[in-house]
Amino acid sequence: MKLTIFDLENWKEIGATLMRNKTRTFLTGFGIFWGVAMLAMLTGGARGGEDMLKRNFAGFATNTAGMVANRTSMPYKGYQKGRTWMMDLTDVELLKESFPELEAVVPSFQSWGKSIKHGKHSFSGQIIGAEPDYTKILQPNLYHGRFVNEADMVGERRVAVIGKKVAAQLFPGVEAPLGQLVEVGGTAYSIIGIAGDKSEIQLNGSMDEAVVIPSSTFRRVNGYGDKVDFIMMTARPSVNISELVPKMQSVVYRRHSIHPDDKGAMWVINIADMFEQVETLFTGVDLLAWFIGLSTLLAGIIGIGNIMWVIVKERTQEIGIRRAIGAKPRDIIVQVLSEGIVLTVVAGLAGVCFATIVLAVAHHLTNPPDAVSEAHFQMSFTTAMAILAIFIILGSLAGLIPSIKAMRIKPVEALNDK
Repeated sequence: MKLTIFDLENWKEIGATLMRNKTRTFLTGFGIFWGVAMLAMLTGGARGGEDMLKRNFAGFATNTAGMVANRTSMPYKGYQKGRTWMMDLTDVELLKESFPELEAVVPSFQSWGKSIKHGKHSFSGQIIGAEPDYTKILQPNLYHGRFVNEADMVGERRVAVIGKKVAAQLFPGVEAPLGQLVEVGGTAYSIIGIAGDKSEIQLNGSMDEAVVIPSSTFRRVNGYGDKVDFIMMTARPSVNISELVPKMQSVVYRRHSIHPDDKGAMWVINIADMFEQVETLFTGVDLLAWFIGLSTLLAGIIGIGNIMWVIVKERTQEIGIRRAIGAKPRDIIVQVLSEGIVLTVVAGLAGVCFATIVLAVAHHLTNPPDAVSEAHFQMSFTTAMAILAIFIILGSLAGLIPSIKAMRIKPVEALNDK
């Protein structure tokens, strides 16, 4: 007797054996189904969750940091604590000269709650003074037009890039109001671009609700002189900016006579550290997902082994008769193993299909049309087949010992078994 995929009688026998005890077969199959589904959903879900967190960094140069001056918290060189100070353009140049490892050092200026007007329409938002290198650190979605360039800076031009929410409020029904004028604080600016947030976190406020003008124009109009609200910097690809932050802080502190150990005198926003924490977190999540999935898998495999033991025990006399009429040991092994493999394949495929449906629903719900990037709640075909193959291999191994036991049953002993 040889088992082949074309032997209909053998398939009928496998089905009859598995259906002899429907409850036991169902519970064992459900264990396999749930083990495969859990492992598949956890691996696909972990990837989607990681993409959702990384969505916050879309448009950011992740090797980036920012500095904001704050009140001092320690006395130093005759100055009392609580002193107010501000960084300036000299600090920007000093950082550029002292740290060639930095790809860009960008001063930023902002004014909040400004009234932005066009005709009878108005919007209350943020005004940002930016340089062209601003996009090396925080790249917005540029829907129409262009961003601020060097010519705008040198000529202190009255031009503006407005956020998409600002544009929608001031110019209802107009898709790209390029060349139109907006009034900010009594000064008119010509619109050169429409932009919006690419990231879900804002390092310098929401671009959707802001008006960006050249920093040179901002400083002149607002009487800033050389003062700077915020300095952003990004390191070159081979450099870890987290290692530079304390050194940069020390350089700025020394120039402004601030105690070297004063942690409160400056707010430091380290995007690189945040990104590394996300990477570390999801390395752990991936390991946890595989641990939970494999634990569930192991439970299903044990179930296969148990049902094979029971099947062999129940069919002792039948196996003895087969041996007596000439069945070879190999035929007995193949027959018993095939029953476990069929159960594993059917339940495993059902688990993969169920996990695929669940991940597809999660993918749809977490990726609205306006999402800044895609969260991949999905499982590759290769991963699905690998999970199924692992189950089949382990399921076969689990059924191997009962199969060997069946092979060793002697016909005389089997016929006398009750």
